[in-house]
Amino acid sequence: MDLPTKYQKISVRNVRRRRIIWATVGGSLCFGAITSFQDVKHGAAVIQRSARVFGALVLNINDYRTVLNSKNKGKDEDGWQSMLKACHQRCAHRTLRVLEQNGSIFIKLGQHLSSMNYLLPVEWTRTFIPLQDHCPESSYEAIEQMFIDDTGQPIAAHFDSFDRQPIGAASLAQVHLATMKDTGAKVAVKVQHPALTEWVPLDLALTRLTFSTLRYFFPEYDLEWLSNEMELSLPQELDFALEGKNAIVTREYFKMIKDSPLVVPDVYWGRKRILVMEYIAGHRTDDLGYLDSNGIDRDEVSAALARIFNEMIFGDTPLHCDPHGGNIAIRRNDKRTGHNFDIILYDHGLYRDIPLQMRRNYAKLWLAVIDADEKGMRHYAHEVAGITDDQFPLFASAITGRDYRAVTTSVVSTRTQEEKEVVSGAMGDGMLQELVQLLGHLPRIVLLILKTNDLTRNLDESLQTREGPVRNFLILARYCSRIVFQEQMDVIRSRGSMLWVLQRLGAWSSHLRVEAKLSLYEWYVFFRRFARLSPLASI
Repeated sequence: MDLPTKYQKISVRNVRRRRIIWATVGGSLCFGAITSFQDVKHGAAVIQRSARVFGALVLNINDYRTVLNSKNKGKDEDGWQSMLKACHQRCAHRTLRVLEQNGSIFIKLGQHLSSMNYLLPVEWTRTFIPLQDHCPESSYEAIEQMFIDDTGQPIAAHFDSFDRQPIGAASLAQVHLATMKDTGAKVAVKVQHPALTEWVPLDLALTRLTFSTLRYFFPEYDLEWLSNEMELSLPQELDFALEGKNAIVTREYFKMIKDSPLVVPDVYWGRKRILVMEYIAGHRTDDLGYLDSNGIDRDEVSAALARIFNEMIFGDTPLHCDPHGGNIAIRRNDKRTGHNFDIILYDHGLYRDIPLQMRRNYAKLWLAVIDADEKGMRHYAHEVAGITDDQFPLFASAITGRDYRAVTTSVVSTRTQEEKEVVSGAMGDGMLQELVQLLGHLPRIVLLILKTNDLTRNLDESLQTREGPVRNFLILARYCSRIVFQEQMDVIRSRGSMLWVLQRLGAWSSHLRVEAKLSLYEWYVFFRRFARLSPLASI
């Protein structure tokens, strides 16, 4: 049946309208598909990265639960220990593959874990060692685009020359050599890996979820403080403009210290993801061949490092919290008085301000440690970190790296092989679990001070000095004595007593006696070294 003419016209209009609507929808979908292709790729990558982490996490938890349950089923001790070691190795390899595939901050996390041999089984720390040298390199094209995005100009607008191949790459950044326009100055250009912007939020969330899940299944090994510290520290380390400011503050502070061999490269300019600094090259502190062939005394390098980091802890400047071997270099400098070398400090992304009262209490803690004053140690351990009497033996070992018996007799002595074996055995006998729980309750600033202590102790051991720890403890004692004296003077001034002159004279005389005693002993140590006598075992 034929429709009336007016209905035929309406029908035609509806068909046309539908065609227009479908054409519009189809065109929009095509346009959206094209413009959101990157979002689709990103979404697929999110799923892939997350699946890797969750997959390894589930397998590792199941692996450990199976092995731990076998102990409760009457498995003999030797057989169970072998099973546990094999489980450590399987889970470490499984985790390593995920860290390498995901890259980004997972590489940095793995590097940190590889140095935690005091906390993790050797199978884990040994497996993660390759991550120290396995750092990704971003392409020149990606770096070029980042310059355009961040500065509005290509690389060539800033530099006369720019080496396409980086001279070094780390987990968060890489460094290129370049020549500044106009001035011709040779500079080191530190550029953040562009991909970090895309992945850091997700990777931090995955890291947090991983450690919280591990805590749920294994509450006695709570490592959640690691992810908490990472979430606090990483945004600072990724802000290169802040790093430039930190470098300038440290550079200016140490310029005022007479005869300090510390050199901090000058900062030309910085953005959040780009930092341009003076190029200063040097050799690693553990390059003993370079030190010996250039007549650089290892003991003097060790003493200089001790003064630099004690100044940061007890002085009036922020603390550099990442002084590992890759961030410190040595170069010969015959123009310097007092030393024939410079100590170059790189990577100023992670700094912390230590509150004045904590500096003072921490100094008193170390003075008590050096004096083997256990009562004083326990008091100031509580003042610094809230340590209870039950926690104190473990905390004392943590801050000194020594067996508790050495702490209460003479910490200023060289560690014997027997002591190392005792500490290692104690870790296997349950101290490890207690240490994990202790570290989880310490204030974050104390954790970073302990981390800095560990790193500087490793630097000192890598120098293989003749004097051992004796001289560095003398240097530590001098810094502690000075800050305690300054506190005494502040207290005298605040009281406004009529006897303030006598009180100040008393404080001065007490401080000078300590300074004279330390100076005499340091000269005695120097004389023994000059006379080629055997180093002192303790003081």
